[in-house]
Amino acid sequence: MKARVVHAITRLELGGAQQNTLYCVAHHDRSRFDVSLVAGTGGVLDDDARAIADARVLIVPWLRHPIHPFWDAVAVARLAAHFRRRRVHLVHTHSSKAGILGRLAARFAGVPALVHTVHGWSFNDAQRPGVRRLFTALERAVGSFTDRILVVAESDRRKGLARGIGREERYRLVRSGIDPTIYERPSSSRESTRAAMGFAPEHLVIGMIACLKPQKAPLDFVETAAAVHARHPAARFFIAGDGDLRAAVEARIRERGLDGIVRVLGWRRDVPALLHAMDLFLLTSRFEGLPRTVLQAMAAGVPVVATAVDGTPEVVRDGETGVLVPPGDPSAAAVRILALAADSVACAGLAARARDALSGSFDIRRMVEQLEEIYVETLASKPGWVRLVSDDV
Repeated sequence: MKARVVHAITRLELGGAQQNTLYCVAHHDRSRFDVSLVAGTGGVLDDDARAIADARVLIVPWLRHPIHPFWDAVAVARLAAHFRRRRVHLVHTHSSKAGILGRLAARFAGVPALVHTVHGWSFNDAQRPGVRRLFTALERAVGSFTDRILVVAESDRRKGLARGIGREERYRLVRSGIDPTIYERPSSSRESTRAAMGFAPEHLVIGMIACLKPQKAPLDFVETAAAVHARHPAARFFIAGDGDLRAAVEARIRERGLDGIVRVLGWRRDVPALLHAMDLFLLTSRFEGLPRTVLQAMAAGVPVVATAVDGTPEVVRDGETGVLVPPGDPSAAAVRILALAADSVACAGLAARARDALSGSFDIRRMVEQLEEIYVETLASKPGWVRLVSDDV
């Protein structure tokens, strides 16, 4: 007697939410769950999704990230038809667009149970007030009929409740997880990875792994690089990622005279090797859920400098397991980076304590177990659940 579960996500770009979703789809207990995935087309991880054994994967052109009334209506209608045809028992949505459209479609299709993971809310302070109010209203509307709202950080629970999204008893904390062993042993040497980027062993290498979009503030990364390099000429920088802001980032690198000093690598799959090529990991986000790349850097033993936004301080304790700096302040980030560059003992202490702090709470296998416990709990609360499954098998 299996529960039919569908995961829905807007697009399978190379991000933490997407990687965690694919891990769940691949590792759910097949003796209890019949698992499928719906995602919009054009993601870096599309082929990874299609390669998952024993899971139905639907990559579709009509689930699109930009707001578009026609295509959004098409997406709701087609998702609802898919859920009805598959006689789905539980829909688990991820990301803002799929989270709103997917839950509306599940509601229209009469899906018994709805679960949504907040990997960072759809509204944020960087948006225009009208846009922020619109997204808040939409989250409040779909939150009213969502059975479980999962957050990766306590800050997202507080933020959602403060805006009247869902009821407190419907929230659950499920930390974003990683497999730390993957990041302990890179497939290539530190020296060869650096050499491929044009960096020498004696360089101070600072990197960021992130999508080049406003949330991650990659222009702040470039400004931080300019400030650090002015004081520390041996410093070198790279960003592994791609996105809408790539052209702007590359233009800013040229404006600051940082050609050859700051490299933009595009999407990369060799994350462990890139982490081990770094001396410091820098994350300049303006807002976050719980950044998976910070966990990866900690697992690799790389000291972290990150902006103190949303869920990040729940992972990085300033001066203990990393360094926190104000968002939007490259000068402050540069000061802390230069201090770490001059203190190898402090760096080693941060890295060691960060590795110790990862144990247990951020294990990706535990994340899947928690989700399955929530699925069972949610379905068990539905009247006639046993009869519903029995009739379908």
